Amino acid sequence: MLPQEEYIEQAYFFRVLIERLGQNLPLQDLLEQTKFEVLATTKLPMAIDLLLSELKHAGRVSSGMALLKHYFVPFQTFLMIEAESDKGRFDYRTGMRILQAEADYRSKICSPPGLFFFQFEAICRNRLNYDRGLKAMSDDPVFSAEWREWILIVRRQLGIIDTADLIYVRSQLYQDRRIAQGHLEPEAPVLFGLAEGKIAQANRRKDPLFLFAAMQRHLGYPAVPRLEAADPLPALIPQLMRRMERLESRIKLFEEEQRGGIDITKFYKGGKIPPPADELLD
Repeated sequence: MLPQEEYIEQAYFFRVLIERLGQNLPLQDLLEQTKFEVLATTKLPMAIDLLLSELKHAGRVSSGMALLKHYFVPFQTFLMIEAESDKGRFDYRTGMRILQAEADYRSKICSPPGLFFFQFEAICRNRLNYDRGLKAMSDDPVFSAEWREWILIVRRQLGIIDTADLIYVRSQLYQDRRIAQGHLEPEAPVLFGLAEGKIAQANRRKDPLFLFAAMQRHLGYPAVPRLEAADPLPALIPQLMRRMERLESRIKLFEEEQRGGIDITKFYKGGKIPPPADELLD
């Protein structure tokens, strides 16, 4: 795990990129600008230098993040790879928003259950690759060996066993019920508390997004940023202006016709009536 100031600066770095991507500036210029804005006492300026060099040579930021495994966690690199993929539908700005929210959560009290639900929801909501995503999650330094083993189990059994069941059997609620039945030895290490177990039991055979929303409501786990719908108003205004101009020109023609006829000579070149077609042929 990095110091807290590193995650604070990472969250600021991704937020500045999001704000300035809409200014039609090249990503190379944005990286060069933000490098001088972050704290020089952190390792982020050096990381930005490497990202900038990889962007210039390879055309991708994700390749630079993959080289900095000691600074960027594998899940951050996975998100950037998905955002830069030409085949996927994962928006680049949405990826930046998720990276900012994750770095902001890491700078605070970051618990393994909260980080797991955040990263897993990011994969589910944006329909990313589950196999590569869960593998990247298992390599996160926040998770202990027991967590990594369980995440790899989820990776193998996802789609076969309900997600809520996988969480419920690793909760303290399930362990307490086993003890009440006389089973003193736990089947597997307990990873979730009583609250997570109750919420998971209540959301069995439901959409996993309902499970994530319930965790956020009751336990305060961070929410995953969503893709913002595009505002159609800026594109509609020019179209409405052109339609108004056409309507105004038609109204003027109607008014001229009511006053005694339309002067069509103003539509001719130089205001002169062209000669008949037979004279042009002669």
